[in-house]
Amino acid sequence: MLMAHPAVLTGLLDEYEALTTLHAGDGSPETQRRLEDVRYTLCIATGTCDIDAALIAAQYRLPGSRPADDSVLPATS
Repeated sequence: MLMAHPAVLTGLLDEYEALTTLHAGDGSPETQRRLEDVRYTLCIATGTCDIDAALIAAQYRLPGSRPADDSVLPATS
């Protein structure tokens, strides 16, 4: 699976947040359409089928969201 560059994901997340806020304020058809486009793009960029999963996947793929080396994670029993 292709992975979106972290800069692309950051831009999409920022735009999603701004559009969500704007949509809550004015709810114009243009804002709604752009919000739908960003939701779709986030899903495609993260290989997910719904916006909640896409948001989690995008955040997980950003630098600093998880250790690069899994050996630093606590051992599970």
